[in-house]
Amino acid sequence: MSAPILIAHRGASGYFPEHTLPAYALAILQGADFIEPDLVATRDGVLVARHENEIGGTTDVAQHAEFAARRRAQVIDGERVEGWFTEDFTWDELQRLRARERIAPLRPASAAHDGLFGIPSFAQILGFLAAVNEVRGKAGQKAVGVYPETKHPSHFARLGLPLEPTLLEQLATLGGGAPVFIQSFEMGNLVRLHEECAYPLVQLMSPEGGPWDRSGDAIPVTYQQMCMPAGLKEVARYAQAIGVHKSMVIDEASGEPTGLVARAHEAGLAVHVWTFRAENHFLTPRFRRGANPAERGDLEAEVRAFVDAGVDGLFADQPDLARAALDG
Repeated sequence: MSAPILIAHRGASGYFPEHTLPAYALAILQGADFIEPDLVATRDGVLVARHENEIGGTTDVAQHAEFAARRRAQVIDGERVEGWFTEDFTWDELQRLRARERIAPLRPASAAHDGLFGIPSFAQILGFLAAVNEVRGKAGQKAVGVYPETKHPSHFARLGLPLEPTLLEQLATLGGGAPVFIQSFEMGNLVRLHEECAYPLVQLMSPEGGPWDRSGDAIPVTYQQMCMPAGLKEVARYAQAIGVHKSMVIDEASGEPTGLVARAHEAGLAVHVWTFRAENHFLTPRFRRGANPAERGDLEAEVRAFVDAGVDGLFADQPDLARAALDG
């Protein structure tokens, strides 16, 4: 069995504000095999890297008086969300904003970099990655891959801003041959991508809820049903891997594997697990150290437990710590 791949979750987001070029650069230096940009669209169709299309928590947009009137509420995937949305801004306007740490109370060291970095476009990320891989190739090192997630693709399609055409075009023209995985919580857009491209696809799943189709309506199947043998067999028709929450692989109460990895492998699917974070707040209770939620626990032990469970990849906010566990 080959070692699991290490995916830098939004870059080295345990050290720098997520989805910034310095976060991606540090992740590569720390040994990540892939960097992960979450992709949303601007009003003029530019793909940018943000965890959500609502950017009030990850940028300084609230400090820009000229954008105060852009704040609004809308329903996305059945939930009411209030704030500022990328689809209400042009790419030129977004470049006035600066990134902020999303969970500053838990990551004050990262929050110290608030205001220093801009919002990168997917084209900029691919250009940066191509330059890095050119240098790595000359040094005899393997290429670092890109693992984009299409965020709310049904929502953007309804707005006339489909994510997939630009995603595929830019991967083809700017990717420089880097390894690629494309992931989504929705099922419909992955089925269509399977018909349109040869990139390996990843069906994301969470412990609750279910996938969405192009209209934004829930498909009449839950993620829990998709994790059963018949569901995994259907997923394997269009995807090469599943991306699942930690609790779906190892039961948090018992510490025992749930059997999902074995079922997925039986269906021919790899299993990539999210998200490994060093702070006590995010760790399974048995790996926490002390009572302070911002202090670091034993992330390496948690990673090793999932390696022992047979996972094929993992998403980590601190790639250096995850790499140490994998190499050890």
